[in-house]
Amino acid sequence: MSLTRTLTVMVATTVLLITLITASWGFYVSNHQLEELFDAELAQSTRIVQGLVQHLSDTQSQEQLATILSKTLKLPESALSESEEDEILPDGSGHKYEKKIAFEVWSPERDPLLDTLKADDKLGLQPGFAWTEVSGFLWRTFTLRDPATGFWIRTAQREDVREELSGELALGNVLPLLLALPLLVVAVIVAVQVGFRPLRRLEKPVRYMAPERIHPLDEQQAPKEVAGLVNAVNGLLRRLNQALERERRFSADAAHELRTPLTALRLNLEKACETDPGRFEGLTQSVDRMVYLVEQMLLLNRVDAGTDFAPQYHNLSAIVEQSIADVAPLALKKGIEPVLEDEDGQAMVYCNTALINTLMRSLLANAIQYSPEHTTVLTRLVSSGDGYHVAVCDQGPGIAPDERERALSRFVRLDQRLGGGAGLGLAIARRIAELHGGQLTLDDRPDGQTGLCVHIWLPARPATRSRAV
Repeated sequence: MSLTRTLTVMVATTVLLITLITASWGFYVSNHQLEELFDAELAQSTRIVQGLVQHLSDTQSQEQLATILSKTLKLPESALSESEEDEILPDGSGHKYEKKIAFEVWSPERDPLLDTLKADDKLGLQPGFAWTEVSGFLWRTFTLRDPATGFWIRTAQREDVREELSGELALGNVLPLLLALPLLVVAVIVAVQVGFRPLRRLEKPVRYMAPERIHPLDEQQAPKEVAGLVNAVNGLLRRLNQALERERRFSADAAHELRTPLTALRLNLEKACETDPGRFEGLTQSVDRMVYLVEQMLLLNRVDAGTDFAPQYHNLSAIVEQSIADVAPLALKKGIEPVLEDEDGQAMVYCNTALINTLMRSLLANAIQYSPEHTTVLTRLVSSGDGYHVAVCDQGPGIAPDERERALSRFVRLDQRLGGGAGLGLAIARRIAELHGGQLTLDDRPDGQTGLCVHIWLPARPATRSRAV
């Protein structure tokens, strides 16, 4: 699991858990406080009835008091007949919750004067809060005895009404927090992504860094937490660059130093062969092969270093035609006919002419070398996507599919590919294609005949990553 994903999951989970715990705690506390408030209101309602009873008991008989209380505190008939869906009674005469609040008044002798609850008080009247069940509903009651008059007053409220109201109010308090939870998770994900952006900026140059262009990372863009790591990586890159530079310089110097004595040896052999041409034929071929190897090593070193790489827009069709003309003597010597198929004749690509010419001449020379006499080497140039595709197909023995990647390696000469090459031609060609941001692959001939097709794709526009491949 990546560090970004780990932090995102951990922080998002933590936020989720803390939010849920906070919401649950808030719901519980709000619900409890509302229950307390309902109890306080219940007690207050009881005391209001107590005051009414005190006021009337001085001037009214118990029968008159019962009548007044019944008229005052009993529900209207409309409230009893309306359905549960109607919250406001007709003409605004009340609310449906009124029938879920009941009042009871007893005389000092405990004779009932008002009983809208009709509870079965088996335990008798006891002051304080209590619970009682009436007609399948649970009621919260508050009972008091007026010490001045001796009357008992009780007020009751149905528990389902209290739960409904307290639940709605408590949920209203925590609902904004729950609705904000997805936004918090999204904010965490965005924050983690933004926080790791400096590391991704460091990753990009490393990803596209090539052995021939190793450069230190920008320590100014590195976060403090990884500054030490970036400094250590820069030290490693500097040492690696120095080692590769020494290796490249040694290969170039060795190849350059070998070229002069080999040229002198070749001239001496030519002079010795003037009197006896066949005497040093084998030695001459070996020297020629060594000279060719040295030239290939120098070319490979130059391509790897990317020196003199100054691309411009050139006509790829003209370069291919020139390359075919360059290898025409080799084709004529074996009686091979070079064939070019190019419908447009105007394939503009952003490239280095000399390197692309070297690439094409290398592929055409290979195709001619491995093709039987009096055959054809077909070169096809077509537009492909945002670039151009060049295929060079011979009629030689071909290369097995599982050997093709190895054939593109340096100093690899497959047994089935006869000839005196150095095993660098295809490797140099692929490196030149990569240097231009293109690709080189090997495939069978599309017409099913025996042979090998080398496919090159080159982008038409400047390849921004070509120098880093």
